[in-house]
Amino acid sequence: MELHAPLIAFNWTLVMQWVTVLVLFLILKKFFFEKVQNFIVSREHAIQDAYDNADITNRKADEVLSAYKRKIADIEAESREIIKKAKDKADKQAGDIIDEANRKADDILAKAKSEIERERAQAILGMKGDIITYAVMAAEKIVEKELETDGQEFMLDKIIEQAGKTGWRN
Repeated sequence: MELHAPLIAFNWTLVMQWVTVLVLFLILKKFFFEKVQNFIVSREHAIQDAYDNADITNRKADEVLSAYKRKIADIEAESREIIKKAKDKADKQAGDIIDEANRKADDILAKAKSEIERERAQAILGMKGDIITYAVMAAEKIVEKELETDGQEFMLDKIIEQAGKTGWRN
C-alpha cells in the first residue's frame, strides 16, 4: 500500500468535477451572474444619479443662500437708512420745537416788558395824580394855617422830599 498518493490524480472523477464546475458556472452565469451584474450596474447608476442630484441641490442651496444673504444685507442697509431718516426727522422736530419754544419765550419776555412799561406808565400817572392831590392839599393847609416862613419851608421841603422818593418823571 502506498501511503503516498498524488495530490491530483488524473481520473474520471477529476473530469466529472471539471464538467460539474463548468455546468454549474454556465447555469449560474445564465440565471444569477447577469441579474447580479444588472443589479450592480443599476445600483451604480442610482448612486451616481444621487451624487449628481446632491451636487445640483447643493449648488441650488448655495444660490438660495447667497440670495438670502444679499436680501439680508439689503434689508440691513434699508433699516439703517430708515433709522437714519427717523433720527434726522426727530432731530429736525426737536430743533423746530426748541425754536418755537425760544420764539414763545421771546414773545413772553416782550409782552412782559411791555406790560411792565405799561404798568410803570400807569403808576407814574397815578403818582402824578396823587402828588397833585397832595400838593393841592398841602397848599390848602398852608393857606389855611398861617404859619411862619420856617413852617412853610419845612412843609414844602417835606412834600418835595416825598415826591423825590417816588422818582416820577415825564
